[in-house]
Amino acid sequence: MSVVYDTIGSGYGRTRRADPRLARRVRDALGPSASVVNVGAGVGAYEPRDRDVTAVEPSLRMLEQRSTDAAPAVRAFAESLPFADDAFDAGLATLTLHHWADLESGLRELRRVVRERVVILTWDPDHAGFWLTQDYFPDLLAHDASVFPSLDTIEDGLGPTEVSVVPIAHDCIDGFLGAYWRRPAMYVDPRVRAGMSTFSRLTDVEPRALRLAEDLVDGTWDERHGHLREQAEIDVGYRLLTCTVSSPRLCLP
Repeated sequence: MSVVYDTIGSGYGRTRRADPRLARRVRDALGPSASVVNVGAGVGAYEPRDRDVTAVEPSLRMLEQRSTDAAPAVRAFAESLPFADDAFDAGLATLTLHHWADLESGLRELRRVVRERVVILTWDPDHAGFWLTQDYFPDLLAHDASVFPSLDTIEDGLGPTEVSVVPIAHDCIDGFLGAYWRRPAMYVDPRVRAGMSTFSRLTDVEPRALRLAEDLVDGTWDERHGHLREQAEIDVGYRLLTCTVSSPRLCLP
């Protein structure tokens, strides 16, 4: 994780900002938890400002981009959290599990340091993707399906979880991969793609981005996907998982 974002994360803070609707979903899932550890925190986009938050982030490049009023951050890895057992009410991990070197250890550590609940925002690798990955970057879909853990795997690490679909609004302001499903021209811009870690793993990106640009000009994209311009939100595979750690009936010991 550190290696990836030390390399590609220089402009991350410009394209990755908390979308208020997603932030509300995360905040609601955290419930009344007063203290939160945010693991794989990045620039801190979804850290609730009304809680006592401690961020954990291994990449110096990402830590340097955190705002001056962001929560205090510790440089550490998910697999070895420098905190005592039950140190926080809740644990938070947003779009980060696919970067962890050892998911099982990371989830075990997350469970260890929280006493109430764990909230995870991730992408479901069983989802079919959307037009970008189906028509232009199928290898991107294949890559993400290989690195994002299945929901069953996450549940194996945390114990039984509540899973909810997170539809993405057409005007989402957080520039993750699925954010621009109704604004296809955004994917043509290399500065926008720079905020999406998966693109750093691909080759021949520019020729395919150029084909998308051409399809937008000649109407090909609208012939295939123009109906999306009438939709306010769609499901592109993002899921919110919540595990109530404090209940032995809901989570594994």
